[in-house]
Amino acid sequence: MTVPAGFDELIHPPTRLGLVALLAAAQWAEFSFLKESLELTDSALSKQVTTLAEAGYAEVRKEGAGRRRRTLVMLTPRGRAAFEGHVAALQQLVGRATPDPTEAGLPR
Repeated sequence: MTVPAGFDELIHPPTRLGLVALLAAAQWAEFSFLKESLELTDSALSKQVTTLAEAGYAEVRKEGAGRRRRTLVMLTPRGRAAFEGHVAALQQLVGRATPDPTEAGLPR
């Protein structure tokens, strides 16, 4: 079976896919929100965010100082396009797995 166009190996791992899906739903997301939503440690989330940022899929912004410092993460236009392409590729794969009742000899 061929992999559909748009399938993105970088986004596909479950943790990264969940992260990108959360980022796709917001303009900016706080690191603490992402950490709690994905149930990850600081270091595990940081690694995933760094991977996305290095690929140009995410942008990281740090605001404030001291105890009020917060880290924000945003999906870049490139990351959003990659996510949308990946979702379309997954939908295409799932569509292939849905049997056509007429082809399988099943009643409609």
